[in-house]
Amino acid sequence: MQPTNIEHIRHSFAHLLAAAVKKLYPKAKLGIGPVIENGFYYDFGNIRLTDEDLPKIEEEMRKIGQENNVFQKELWTPLKATAYFTKKDPQPYKRELVKDLKKEGTKKVGMVAMGKVFLDLCRGGHVKNTRELPLDAFKLTRVAGAYWRGSEKNPMLTRVYGLAFSTRKELESHIAILKEAEKRDHRKLGKELELFAIAEDVGPGLPMFYPKGAILRRIVEDYIVELQERKGYKPIWIPHITKGELYKTSGHLDKFDALYPPMKLESETNYYLKPMNCPHFMVLYKTIGHSYRDLPVRWTSTTTNYRYEKSGELFGLTRVRALTQDDCHVFLRQDQIAQEINLMLDMIQETYAKFGFKDFWVRVSTRDPKIKKKYIGDEKIWNESEKALSRLIEKRGWKHQIGEGEAAFYGPKLDFLLKDALGREWQLSTIQLDMNLPGRFKLEYTDEKGEKQQPIVLHRAILGSTERFLGILIEHYAGAFPLWLAPEQIWILPLSDKFAAYAREIAQALVGTALRVVVREENETLGKKIREGELQKIPYLLIVGERETQSNTVSVRARGKGDLGQMNIAEFLKKVEDEIKMQINK
Repeated sequence: MQPTNIEHIRHSFAHLLAAAVKKLYPKAKLGIGPVIENGFYYDFGNIRLTDEDLPKIEEEMRKIGQENNVFQKELWTPLKATAYFTKKDPQPYKRELVKDLKKEGTKKVGMVAMGKVFLDLCRGGHVKNTRELPLDAFKLTRVAGAYWRGSEKNPMLTRVYGLAFSTRKELESHIAILKEAEKRDHRKLGKELELFAIAEDVGPGLPMFYPKGAILRRIVEDYIVELQERKGYKPIWIPHITKGELYKTSGHLDKFDALYPPMKLESETNYYLKPMNCPHFMVLYKTIGHSYRDLPVRWTSTTTNYRYEKSGELFGLTRVRALTQDDCHVFLRQDQIAQEINLMLDMIQETYAKFGFKDFWVRVSTRDPKIKKKYIGDEKIWNESEKALSRLIEKRGWKHQIGEGEAAFYGPKLDFLLKDALGREWQLSTIQLDMNLPGRFKLEYTDEKGEKQQPIVLHRAILGSTERFLGILIEHYAGAFPLWLAPEQIWILPLSDKFAAYAREIAQALVGTALRVVVREENETLGKKIREGELQKIPYLLIVGERETQSNTVSVRARGKGDLGQMNIAEFLKKVEDEIKMQINK
């Protein structure tokens, strides 16, 4: 009978992968082999593999899988496990793991045998027998490099990734999605559509934007700025570096592990590139007095932060070292929490609808009760904050889950996860309820009795980061942005130099209505210009020649629809204005 626990299936495939690699490459050293989303991986040392080696490894996995290999777990003492990984099967990485488990006070470690072909250090969670594995429902996908235990100070290992599902149909469906995702890859489209580039001369994780990409990010950021100001938020500006003392006060110096090394700009004073904006907002609030009548104080700043993310974790625009946040901090009284969070929830919902994201859910991120030292603040305040956030989401009836251990170190938060056109989930917006940092910065306001009180702070970002949002947006639309969002909305294609003046005349009329227009006057054939316009995913191509010049019209081609025939400028203008209005207001 086929097992139904997909976690056990995937974990068992990881063991099968390690067994096959050991059989084919006896000198390989074993790292770890966990279950991941949609599959598994295993890390190997002392071995070099390429994607061309994967079919051979898959074949060996199927051979071993067809044998009667029963999974059996035993509990060994750390001493016995260390001896085994020293003499019987020398495995330095396994010895290191056993040593760490022993330091943590573990009396017995799990050793899982897969028949007589493989024995591994493992907590367990497998099928009973390799014959139960759906051997037609897995596939090795790629080889990558990975530092041992994620640290750049450790050796680089070879990581082999695999997919695994309960049935072949599920596997084939997922592979089809991956192929579509490859077409939509924002890194590929970013280059093809001339949106952004990441150059080694500047540095990894530091994207630069071409004119079209800069226009796209301006459209997105301007929308958020306008939305916020319409809702009563006021802009501020903050610098990009600060004294290290600021982060001592906030707690980031001890708790945040992605700070760039300090710069000594003055004698005995360390300065840091800011990895977040909260402390600057706190200090600015403190520089002027506040009454209860002033609250809520809603301040926002679209500003770039700098985080030293590990090079192995960087990925296009979705994981960068320079990230621009539409950051907002609201200073408020306790009786204003619900109204202010509801205002933020309305804004997030409106933004997602605007950009075409319909399916999302909310993670209520709370503390990990087992690691309380990871967080700052009073136990009672944490409990009250976590309950307050849960109640607000429950009242709206939105899909939500509790994310234990996902809170920020200073307070619980709401994290928004949305699905794109391929059904993939991305984390974007966040709202954080903070009753701790105001105390650390000694923030105050004067209440109606003339007494000093401590405000509560809400941290909020709708886009999360502009760069990440753009990466997701590019993939969601596969680069074919709706008309209102397209950085270049219209190309005008004169048939020859003879009609260039008429093309420029039309462009001038359209630019005057705030449309984004490009005249393609290159000495190329019309067919080539049309093909390039289609590859560049331009919403409208306007062709002008003798007939159009004499009749004061344009021949219109629409993306995905082809030739729409001739129109005069007034007709075409009404068409695109109606289309934009419909897209904006839907």
